Amino acid sequence: MGIFEKINKGLRKTRENMSSAIDSLFHARPEIDDEFFDELEEILIMGDAGVATATQITETLRETVRKKNLKSADDVRAAIKDIVAAMLAGGEEMNIITIPSIILVIGVNGVGKTTSIGKLAAMYRSQGKKVILGAADTFRAAAIDQLEIWAARAGVELVKHKEGADPAAVVFDTISAGKSRNADIIIIDTAGRLHNKKNLMEELAKIYRIIDRELPYSDREVLLVLDATTGQNAVNQAKEFQHVSELTGIILTKLDGTAKGGVVLSIKNELGIPVKFVGVGEKLDDLQPFDPSAFAQGLFDVAPAGEQEEED
Repeated sequence: MGIFEKINKGLRKTRENMSSAIDSLFHARPEIDDEFFDELEEILIMGDAGVATATQITETLRETVRKKNLKSADDVRAAIKDIVAAMLAGGEEMNIITIPSIILVIGVNGVGKTTSIGKLAAMYRSQGKKVILGAADTFRAAAIDQLEIWAARAGVELVKHKEGADPAAVVFDTISAGKSRNADIIIIDTAGRLHNKKNLMEELAKIYRIIDRELPYSDREVLLVLDATTGQNAVNQAKEFQHVSELTGIILTKLDGTAKGGVVLSIKNELGIPVKFVGVGEKLDDLQPFDPSAFAQGLFDVAPAGEQEEED
């Protein structure tokens, strides 16, 4: 199954809600008037696109319809897809060219952080990259044990210390191992305890100092893992993390289990953080690079005939 098919399948629940509501709107209001745009804005807000983003999409669409004199439902639907794809485009590619490159992954408990790291490692290994993981979320023993399981599943090495160890020491040892073993990519699992922002900021600052000293010229990505099922709460979480770390991208998990896929629009448009990967299932290869066009098409397409939920 290709990227488009996986994203399309992952957006099934969101599409059922949003696309069916838009279909009903076209039937109820075949004339594209002010009330049509007001109702479309409401549909987008209900799909967790966020008020500001929903307003921006409808106002851009209003102008497009006026300029191009669009009349048919198909033309207006196509215009919505183009607007959303353009809004989401930019920054979704990973910037990891140097050898080694380093990826820091942060996120609160329960969002699928460790699972995403395992899938990320498996994806890069399948591309022929040598990957090494560092278990720097030492606050929970379970986090280290879980990462060890995922490292084994992905077929990559793991550097770990005991629970409660200094995360910066784990990062130092992981970088040292990465250098000595000629790793292409070093992925670090870091903590995400938002309830203690001061400690988290100090911990991340210490980790950054280690990386700056040991890998001064290496490409670096800082990815925040968010749970799509939490909708606008995910946006609020991203805002909080922006205060403690310079985020370069988002991994949005559990997209297949929610009707709130519109949250992707808020994250990119209102926070300026690109979504880099989306989780669309439980399988090892169900973490997909984010494709704005495929996402827009999957979000607003008419649901395929006979579409039904499949077990992963």
